[in-house]
Amino acid sequence: MKFLKTYFNDVKIELRKVTWLSKNEMLGSTMVVWVFAIIVALFLFVVDFGIAEFISRLLGRG
Repeated sequence: MKFLKTYFNDVKIELRKVTWLSKNEMLGSTMVVWVFAIIVALFLFVVDFGIAEFISRLLGRG
């Protein structure tokens, strides 16, 4: 039981040392992640569609 108390006390001390992002920094980082995710999704869609179309034509189904 003492181990758990020590552990959670240490966690509390470490969380005080964390430098948290401001609201503007958090929103900016979130927007960067969303934009990058959308770009990657669109890229993968185009590649997937292209490969599917190529294989369809190769097999004579398109």
